[in-house]
Amino acid sequence: MLKFWKKKPTAEAAAVTAGQDAHVEPVDSPALVEPEMAADAIDPEAVEAAAPRAEPEPAAARRSWRERLSGSGFARGLSGLFARNPVLDDAFLDELETCLLTADVGVAATTELVDDLRRRVGKREFADSSALLAALRGDLVARLQAVEQPLEVDGRHPFVVLVVGVNGVGKTTTIGKLAHRYRDEGRSVLLAAGDTFRAAAVEQLQAWGQRNGVPVIAQGSGADSASVIFDALQTARSRGTDVLVADTAGRLHTQSGLMDELAKIRRVLGKLDVEAPHETLLVIDGNTGQNAISQLRQFRDATGVSGLVVTKLDGTARGGVVFALAREFGLPIRYVGLGEGAEDLRVFDANAFVDGLLPASLGGNG
Repeated sequence: MLKFWKKKPTAEAAAVTAGQDAHVEPVDSPALVEPEMAADAIDPEAVEAAAPRAEPEPAAARRSWRERLSGSGFARGLSGLFARNPVLDDAFLDELETCLLTADVGVAATTELVDDLRRRVGKREFADSSALLAALRGDLVARLQAVEQPLEVDGRHPFVVLVVGVNGVGKTTTIGKLAHRYRDEGRSVLLAAGDTFRAAAVEQLQAWGQRNGVPVIAQGSGADSASVIFDALQTARSRGTDVLVADTAGRLHTQSGLMDELAKIRRVLGKLDVEAPHETLLVIDGNTGQNAISQLRQFRDATGVSGLVVTKLDGTARGGVVFALAREFGLPIRYVGLGEGAEDLRVFDANAFVDGLLPASLGGNG
């Protein structure tokens, strides 16, 4: 039996008082860092890195999907292709196929898209490239609408969200943005710093907690991740918290030992709530390309992934991997990251996404 199952910490016992060090705690004694004391508990450099001092931009001033996605490899490649108002022949369709493959749409999805267009061109369904562009846009939207399923936080208290992913995909930052979103929806939120292998990850999550006014459960570096998250669930239950969002250690999907630890977290949570976690979000970097397929397959088998977050789609990310993931797995895409601000984590919208990548008028077309 795990050691931490024997103890029954209360919210009062877990709380950190003003004179205590929130970073150096015994493994079996969780630290609950409340927002009002985080300024004393967090390294200033970590706060600066994870939570800039500037006020978040108001929602009305947010850049549009098109502004965020127009620099993607997908948009740039197709803009150049359609700019010359091309003749609809085999050479053009071959170039279109190359553009889609280069943008990480994937071989299977690209073949289906281009073969359908080739058939319709042969039947003279398109008067010009503008008509073909409209057909392509419609096909792309249709492929994504099936995975356009927002995450519904239901009445379970707490609703437990487990966030997983490889190193460097923006997992901890995504959790901070989720906390911002749920807090703004009027929900009470608790964060669990389950990435115990990196001290910087714990500090970064505590910085997001300070920024959003959300408490964070943490233990010392090297603590058992399942123990941290178990303690967080106990605290969330005792407080009647609406949403618990748990970070986990970033790991390569090929590291079977570390992947086993994710399965352990699920088993441990089940001791308190047989349905927890209620959502397992896999965070994928939009620049990853076709390796994202392997990542999702491995994480799905280890943790039962129920939804996706695709990050870093602003800038030069190719963006097409979203179509490959949708075709291969059909898992809901809950959110996409379109920037660094707390409000740049957007609920996935198939129409807005395709319009951002592939506007109705490209270059000399239309």
